[in-house]
Amino acid sequence: MTIMLRAVTPSFAAAVDGIDLSRPIDADSVRTLWDAINQYAVLVFHDQRLTDTQLRDFAAQFGPLEIGRGALQGGKRRLSLPQIGDISNLDEEHRIRALDDRRRLDSLGNRLWHTDASYMPVPVVLGILHAVTVPPASALGGGETEFADMRAAYDALPDKMKSEIDGLVVEHDIFWSRGQIGFTEFPPGERAKYPPSPQRLVRRHPGSQRKTLYLSAHGSHVVGRPVADGRLLLWDLTAHATQRQFVYSHQWRVGDVLIWDNRCTMHRGRPHEELQARDLRRATTLDTGSTLEQAA
Repeated sequence: MTIMLRAVTPSFAAAVDGIDLSRPIDADSVRTLWDAINQYAVLVFHDQRLTDTQLRDFAAQFGPLEIGRGALQGGKRRLSLPQIGDISNLDEEHRIRALDDRRRLDSLGNRLWHTDASYMPVPVVLGILHAVTVPPASALGGGETEFADMRAAYDALPDKMKSEIDGLVVEHDIFWSRGQIGFTEFPPGERAKYPPSPQRLVRRHPGSQRKTLYLSAHGSHVVGRPVADGRLLLWDLTAHATQRQFVYSHQWRVGDVLIWDNRCTMHRGRPHEELQARDLRRATTLDTGSTLEQAA
């Protein structure tokens, strides 16, 4: 097996050829992909056809897998494997969700720039997303996913700003991010399950050893500062980090698989035709400890 990389930019996002993700891969291939993740942060694989079991088994070679908030809510699910997140506009019977469907409205928070599960005490590492059904292009957009390179964004900050923010801690809260789009209808008891979690604002990526901003729509405020001041700082940093020179926009086609490193990227989904099916499946690997325990 010869894995080939084609860089989108010199240091951010690369297309990967020469590998069939539906088949078992050896330890050398896993190390090669980790090296590519550490360099590029986002990897793109085309023309892959994976069952949910194959997606789960591939992802598990990169770490223990998360069981996400949707799967933990209980009740009937469209997808049988709890380790596979349902990133779709389809309900449990494979019908397109109504525009006022509660789960659809909750999922619209993914259109904000965010880092997956940063509201958890121990956040996640890799997101691995597989496109099963992609809606046709429309005036609303094609459901692209955009990624921001938080390492390059940190590097581009003035030295005085780096010194100002390097030691800061931010409280992350799923209910803050959903509240920004007006969604507040959570199941009873869910707020108690997901209390806010503190995270470093600046992290050192363990693979590349580069410093990186750790921002997310879940980031509510800066610990130890007036809430208003902290939020304005986070909004300014987010505006800086999502300038076009730091962003890769992926236009999905059926069979695409994307891997991204949540420790050094942000991402957001873009609008698409809601009356057409969109079906993506995601596996996510867990980190081993809080960002507060990791070297800055």
